[in-house]
Amino acid sequence: MTVQPGQSLFDYAEQIGVVVPTSCRKQGKCRECLVEIVAGEEYLSEPTPEEGHLQGAFRLACRCRIVAETGVVRCHTLRRAAMRIVERGVGLPTRAQRRLDPAVTRAGDRVLLDNEDIANSRGPLHGLAVDLGTTTIVLRLVDLESGELIASSSFENPQRFGGSDVVARIDYDSSHKGRLLQRTLLGYLGHAIDAFPVDPQTIYEIMVAGNSTMRDLFFGLDVTSLGQKPFYSITQQRMIRGEQDSTSVSTTARKLRLPIHPRARVCSLPLVASHVGADAAACLLAIDMPREERLIALMDIGTNTELIIGNARTSLAASCPGGPAFEGGAVSCGMPGLDGAIEKIRLDTDGSVRTQVIGDAAPVGICGSGLIELLSELLRTGRINARGRFTNGARCFAIDPKMEIDLNERDISELAQAKAANAAGLHIVLKQFGASPDDIEVFYLAGGFGRHLDIKAAAQIGLIPGLDPAKVVQIGNAAIEGATIALLSVQRRQELGSFVRDITHVELQNDPAFLDYFTDGCLFGPQEHYFGADQS
Repeated sequence: MTVQPGQSLFDYAEQIGVVVPTSCRKQGKCRECLVEIVAGEEYLSEPTPEEGHLQGAFRLACRCRIVAETGVVRCHTLRRAAMRIVERGVGLPTRAQRRLDPAVTRAGDRVLLDNEDIANSRGPLHGLAVDLGTTTIVLRLVDLESGELIASSSFENPQRFGGSDVVARIDYDSSHKGRLLQRTLLGYLGHAIDAFPVDPQTIYEIMVAGNSTMRDLFFGLDVTSLGQKPFYSITQQRMIRGEQDSTSVSTTARKLRLPIHPRARVCSLPLVASHVGADAAACLLAIDMPREERLIALMDIGTNTELIIGNARTSLAASCPGGPAFEGGAVSCGMPGLDGAIEKIRLDTDGSVRTQVIGDAAPVGICGSGLIELLSELLRTGRINARGRFTNGARCFAIDPKMEIDLNERDISELAQAKAANAAGLHIVLKQFGASPDDIEVFYLAGGFGRHLDIKAAAQIGLIPGLDPAKVVQIGNAAIEGATIALLSVQRRQELGSFVRDITHVELQNDPAFLDYFTDGCLFGPQEHYFGADQS
């Protein structure tokens, strides 16, 4: 399109019909009109004072102006409709089906919350389940009287300007005043709520799941302690001191300035412990762990993998800080699961590369599931050795030379370390439980990454144990399922609260063999090749 220097990116977005989130009508105050500059930064104005909180390639569309007459600027908002986000759980136990026992009920024309009058209305009663991921946010709107799913939506977590992992966001929030991460997320959440096909004033409760950092940032809690040993949320500290009996958090929509009924309750599921957060607790509810008699393992692989092993009688939990490599971060050709991401890859004997791209679009990068398959294929064909080194002396492997997509040894090292953190965590927790991988009767893989993972490839490189495939269940977004179950049943959320208090938290770094496990876990190959001797 023809441009005139001096206009903002927001102005151009409006001209071509791109919706950019805003609550202040381009005044630079709401900080919601985030865009990520992909190319052409040299053609843009210098950051303004209103953009002083942003890092990297992020700008505010209403403040950022084009200053050149010719050139190409490429950018995108963070509300990517093309993001492939698993909004539903699959393969979950049928006994975990929801029972209707919501906190919000009616008595004639009165709306009650925990039997207290909060509104007068004969209209519908709606609730909202929210899964706060480091990378993505998933919402589910339900009818509290019928349990019916009304609508769902998802968007990229706009807090990305504060860093790609929880450690970076803890540091950002601790060093910047004004709760910018919280305000930005609440603004985006408000837009998502307004887009639902119901009157927002009929939403009377929100149930929030999320890792410890994302949850506490959402509620405006100080997250500094989550970045320091022993990595406890302030809610966990208060519970330890006897000041509260749960790590759950509760407030009102009015206090968070959300566009739902002002007296609606916004509450969270409890944390399990430390960085094993409310999303892990939600997963436990989805798989009905409080009633599970078999030995199960639950892994939600991500920037911070959450791991729980046990059953209804005894359970251990740990967090594995693998970093963002499996979610497209820290890898030169990596990207989230967007249109254009290579999600499947095969290497033929003649050296040719066959790929499958999300959205059948031209490839622009490779997402986590594609990276796992690529590593497996490189290992299978002898192009890399167990240490992740190219065997032919090459500096990188060309995935798509035309699109300049490749994988180098530095990328492989990042992936090896992410893999090692997960593998080490699994085997340390199993050791403390007194079990081996073969003792696991069901191995649940939660989350979007786990849902699209090629199980054979993951076992080949040592990301997961080489179990009987029949034992592995890829359940997708179990966190949103668990949050929905809690939203619809007071009894189930109370059961979960009691259950998580009895889970033992394992601090991986305290195990004397942690570094040995981690070092061995950096090798590529089946886990039993380097962990088998340590299991009994």
